[in-house]
Amino acid sequence: MTTTGDKILDTALSKIGEKSLFTRELETALLEKQVDFVVHSLKDLPTELPIGLTIGAICKRDNPRDALVLRSDLSCDGLSSLPAGSVIGTSSLRRAAQIRRKYPHLQISDVRGNLNTRLRKLEEEKKFDALVLAVAGLERMGWKDKISHVLEPSECLYAVSQGAIAVECRALDEDILCLLAALTDFPTLINCVAERAFLRHLEGGCSVPVAVHTEIKGNELTLAGGVFSIDGTDAVLDSMTTNISCISLQRKEVKKFTTKAFAAVVASEEYQASLEAAEQLGIDLAVRMMASGADIILSIAKKQTAEEIMKQEATKSAALKELDTLGSNNCN
Repeated sequence: MTTTGDKILDTALSKIGEKSLFTRELETALLEKQVDFVVHSLKDLPTELPIGLTIGAICKRDNPRDALVLRSDLSCDGLSSLPAGSVIGTSSLRRAAQIRRKYPHLQISDVRGNLNTRLRKLEEEKKFDALVLAVAGLERMGWKDKISHVLEPSECLYAVSQGAIAVECRALDEDILCLLAALTDFPTLINCVAERAFLRHLEGGCSVPVAVHTEIKGNELTLAGGVFSIDGTDAVLDSMTTNISCISLQRKEVKKFTTKAFAAVVASEEYQASLEAAEQLGIDLAVRMMASGADIILSIAKKQTAEEIMKQEATKSAALKELDTLGSNNCN
């Protein structure tokens, strides 16, 4: 099944101006009972789902960090050692803002398409000196050897839920929920709920540079968040920690589920207390960061993105009018 996001390969996702780019067609199939569940990259799933749908499982997360992929004729120890003026390809506002902020000597250029297309633009067309891509995507394709350097959170915080796979289903389909429950990984579940709650309270998305890093140590969950201006000059960074109850269900049968959805996620009722703590952590961090100026940065970023979308639409409209004019002239 092909989604809207799969079809748009020439425009940065942040400039399209639509939500659910990679999910709408799949969710329609779910609601119409053409399928019983669908598998997503959790990063693509909005924090609020259509009525009647829920996330029934979140599988163990792959490495959520970003990677530097250098062109094969170049070598360096990381972004900091690239020569001034080096061109870095990314379509992510989040990555671009953080790179601009930390490495102002580098240039950022949009790159779209699937991984094969992006790597071809890097190696054959030589449009870029390097790309910044998700580690998880490269590893899933068997291309770990293409990773030149993994970016640490101190260099580039990652996207909400990056590296995690989710399974979406109908909220009232208990048989499917019971079937999916065994797939859920507790640490990934808790981390992603905190991240999604943070993003939802900020009212963020791919149109604004919002980034996170989560970590569980013992019974403590720490969430670090970042909100950046599009050019990277302004930022609010903060972190908070809460206590959770570490549980392992060891894939035993699950028959009862949480009485509410946490950032659109349901799970075994034994996770309820930890999910409540994780969700509240995300909300609390968002509130504190907004009080520190993140709300202003987000407002400006959303306005700038909206203006870019309008420009994009105007350009497309002008091109279509020109084609209509040429067609009319040819007919005459």
